[in-house]
Amino acid sequence: MGGTSVTKAVIPAAGLGTRFLPATKAQPKEMLPVVDKPAIQYVVEEAVAAGIDDILIITGRSKRALEDHFDRNFELEHYLTERSKNDQVEEVRHLAELADIHYVRQGEPLGLGHAVSVARKHVGDNPFVVMLGDDIMDHRSTVLSDMINAYAHYGRSVIALSEFPPEEISSYGCVDPEVVSDELVQIRGIVEKPAPEVAPSNLAVMGRYVFTPEIFTALESVRPGVGGEIQLTDAIAGLLATQSVYGWVFNDGRYDIGKKLDYLRATVEMAAEREDLGPEFREFLVDFVDKRLR
Repeated sequence: MGGTSVTKAVIPAAGLGTRFLPATKAQPKEMLPVVDKPAIQYVVEEAVAAGIDDILIITGRSKRALEDHFDRNFELEHYLTERSKNDQVEEVRHLAELADIHYVRQGEPLGLGHAVSVARKHVGDNPFVVMLGDDIMDHRSTVLSDMINAYAHYGRSVIALSEFPPEEISSYGCVDPEVVSDELVQIRGIVEKPAPEVAPSNLAVMGRYVFTPEIFTALESVRPGVGGEIQLTDAIAGLLATQSVYGWVFNDGRYDIGKKLDYLRATVEMAAEREDLGPEFREFLVDFVDKRLR
């Protein structure tokens, strides 16, 4: 079937980050560092690695730091140049050249579905990726590229899915799947946060989506749900009424840094793998654990 190539990404970043207060009182949760890069930079770099060159970040109040991070900072560049810190000059310039990055404000925090709908004017009639800033992927992950390839083959929306134990499934959107291959399923139905006993499967929706532009029409029909929010899950259910939707199943390489424990895990695992930090940091970890287990 096939479809237009996917070159646009939408990153909703208008949430208040209440789980990380007080750290997020004056800075966006997307700017919390994982080792030495803010979380959102990992997401943008993942998009670029998958061939995306046009990124729209949906922001809200007090999100100016996001825009500043991906902009040129001539004062900083001059300071670093004067001190012959050429590697760091290249690094900060590189941020402004990663992709064509745009910003639009959500206005009211009316949920993920509403945040995606705000991108309609920018996206137009093109397929696009939605990437949640709370989910960062291991640099070796090919999930996004695999999803884009599946879209290219079928010309239909593709949603990232992972297996979860029954007691955790009620925290996520959950799908009714029909197996196509080891990693691909066709989605027959989708429900938001089902009780374990009525969940249609153990496959939960993760923070990566490839959408056909028809998702915007589906979003128009969604009525506000719990807390007055427009649920993206409801729009996907509406989209299913008019066209097929697929799911890409993966189980490794994801960090849900909206959770404090996963945020810490991401920081430790990523630092331990770094060539510049890893050897010394791994020694520290071994020593730390050894002392605690005595």
